[in-house]
Amino acid sequence: MTDRSYYSERHGRRPETPKLSFEDLKRAAKVYLLHIEEEGYFQEHLGHFCVDNGFSLGLIGGDPQTEILFTLGKPHLWPIHDTFDGWTEDDFFDMVEFLYARTAKPTERHYHSWNNCGWHCTRFDAKEGRAEFRDKLNRLLRIYDSGFELSNAGEVLATPPSGLEPIIDAPLTHPDNDNVAARVKAALHKFRRHRSTIGDRRDAVRDLADVLEFIRPELKRVLASQDEKDLFNIANNFGIRHHRLDQRTDYDPEIWLDWIFYHYLATIHTAARLLERDQT
Repeated sequence: MTDRSYYSERHGRRPETPKLSFEDLKRAAKVYLLHIEEEGYFQEHLGHFCVDNGFSLGLIGGDPQTEILFTLGKPHLWPIHDTFDGWTEDDFFDMVEFLYARTAKPTERHYHSWNNCGWHCTRFDAKEGRAEFRDKLNRLLRIYDSGFELSNAGEVLATPPSGLEPIIDAPLTHPDNDNVAARVKAALHKFRRHRSTIGDRRDAVRDLADVLEFIRPELKRVLASQDEKDLFNIANNFGIRHHRLDQRTDYDPEIWLDWIFYHYLATIHTAARLLERDQT
């Protein structure tokens, strides 16, 4: 049912996708997190309290508050219903990542009705629980601020510009994994991680330029001479790879770094495919 279109959209009158404020995001996420906590999604890892038997340990042992303190260095994020309203944006994203790694959908459970004790769960499906968690949170994260998403690996990352999503997960094949694919993956993470700085993103662009430099001798076989020169003209003359007085730095980094990063990323993927074809 979540994929259906509604009246105004079917008639071409749906307003632009709203951008949630942090308070909007928190209000919606709080309802969901408290609901799945009540349904038992955190019990396998974080344990649960029973009115008859006290606290039953989960896989983490001890208690959730101590585990969060050790993991995140923050003592004020548990229980959710008592602390949530005071969470900052960093707290919220930290806890989304923390809870995602410790979410599992109950597959066997019984309801303890005495004093409304709640669900007691005994078997779980982590894959299904995390898939549901990602799907629900991403529907909110994608329309919060500039747009974010919770990755399969459980990290909150900035969403790429519209239309470039497929290239993020596209496989990159090159014989030298350490100097090409692994470096591209690290650059992607540096560029997209939550609240990366301008310096982080400039470094990520530089990392991709270094990958292009590494494969430059091979590129000469598959690119026209001027095309190959133009790629490196951008990196060398716009304050990315070197530090010289004659470099251009009078550009809006928020916009320009986005463009050049994904331009280089697409170029590397294209070059890798051309090189692979050239070798067959």
